[in-house]
Amino acid sequence: MFRTIALGALLLVTACKPPASDEYVTRERIAAERDAPRTPIDSPDTEGAVWAYSQDRERLLYGKPGATPFMALACEDGLLRYTRFVEADAHAKAVLAMIGNGHVERFWIDAEQDGEAWIWRGRTPADDPRLEVLTGPRTVEATVPGGGSIILNPSRLPAQFITDCAPPPDGQDPEEDQA
Repeated sequence: MFRTIALGALLLVTACKPPASDEYVTRERIAAERDAPRTPIDSPDTEGAVWAYSQDRERLLYGKPGATPFMALACEDGLLRYTRFVEADAHAKAVLAMIGNGHVERFWIDAEQDGEAWIWRGRTPADDPRLEVLTGPRTVEATVPGGGSIILNPSRLPAQFITDCAPPPDGQDPEEDQA
C-alpha cells in the first residue's frame, strides 16, 4: 500500500514539471528561420593526383594535373597554411582530420572568403610535430566535415616544404646551412 501511494505521488510530481523554457515558442521560430548547412559532397576521386609546386613555387598544390587542386600548403612567416579547396559555409569552423603515416591528427580549420567563395583554411606553426602526418612515405586521408575525404598520395615534397617553412632550431644560424 505504501508503495502504491509513493508511486502515485511520484507520478503527480513528474506530471507537474514546467516547460523547458518560458520562451519555447520564440526558440522554435528562430530555429525555423535558420539556414541549413550545405549538403555534404561525395569524396572526390584522387587517383592520379600528385603534389606539385605552384608556378611561383610559393605553394605546394595537391591535385590532378590540369584540374583545380584539392588541397594546398603555403608558408607564411613560419606558419604552415593549409587550404582545402571545397566550398564552405560562411564563417564556419571545423576540424581537418588527417590519418596516415602512423598518426591521427586534428587541425583547426575555418571558412575564409577567397574572392566570391568561402573555402576551408587553417594555419599552424611549421615546426608543429603533428605535421609529421604529412611527412611520411604513406598515403594520408584528410577529411573536412561536409567536404568529403581526400586521399593524399605519398610524396617527399610535403616533408621538404614543411622543413623549409619551419624556423631554424634555437641557436642555429640560418646562414650556416647555406654555406
